[in-house]
Amino acid sequence: MAETDPLPVVRSVAALRDTVSGWRRQGFTVGFVPTMGALHEGHLTLVREAGQRADRVIASVFVNPTQFAAHEDLGTYPRQEARDAELLAEAGCNLLFAPSVEEMYPAGATTTINVGGLAGGLEGDFRPQMFGGVALVVAKLLNQVRADVAVFGEKDWQQLMVVRRLVRDLDIPTEIIGSPTMRDGHGLALSSRNAYLTAAELEIARQLNGVLAEAGAAAASGASLDTVERDACEALLRAGFSHVDYVAVRRADDLAVFPAEVAEAPARILAAAWLGRTRLIDNMAVAKPS
Repeated sequence: MAETDPLPVVRSVAALRDTVSGWRRQGFTVGFVPTMGALHEGHLTLVREAGQRADRVIASVFVNPTQFAAHEDLGTYPRQEARDAELLAEAGCNLLFAPSVEEMYPAGATTTINVGGLAGGLEGDFRPQMFGGVALVVAKLLNQVRADVAVFGEKDWQQLMVVRRLVRDLDIPTEIIGSPTMRDGHGLALSSRNAYLTAAELEIARQLNGVLAEAGAAAASGASLDTVERDACEALLRAGFSHVDYVAVRRADDLAVFPAEVAEAPARILAAAWLGRTRLIDNMAVAKPS
């Protein structure tokens, strides 16, 4: 098997734009995958999806400080740029953008983005700082790369909805593609934070997908959503999760609450739960019985 050439890396916006301009002069389209690094197969699937939709693919690795609260894991978030670059090259990425915090947020920067709407509730209740930080860094990255398409994972469903709203509201000319969640052989959604789990916690974590699937089936069959959500929370605690932030069935397109407590339109079930110091999120479509 032939060795993959080292992946070119740029660290400044100027160098990034210079490379993209060269590609544009050759008539190439550009795909983009933003990440915080510590890559796994889920990220690489996004890169391959971008490669199916564009001639050249850029991935970014940037652990964005503006989306972390003071008590969260910014300092310990896994970082492995050299390994990430190898994986990206093997997946067909053409360029890695790995800026410093100072490059992304120059001294004196004061601009913020208040997303509102889709950012309220769910993750917005438990991580109120997150979506403002996500919106700011995504807006900056999309303006820096100026890609034709950008691919985001569906595991962060609320984030995907927020990004789509952001792009519409700010007239950013990049098509946002959602890519299905990648899971391990037991159904656990792949996540960089899975590396925090002990062997015993991993066994518990792998029950999250099954609990959500059962709850989603109950919701699809017309069960009261209040009952569905309560029962799913109790099932997660029985499985060994230390705390459940939420289990919620919402409208799939705008995350609105179903006022009649019945899923009468396309829906999504979303959850966030803790195992020790590790917070896991997951979601899936609520499909009507065939």
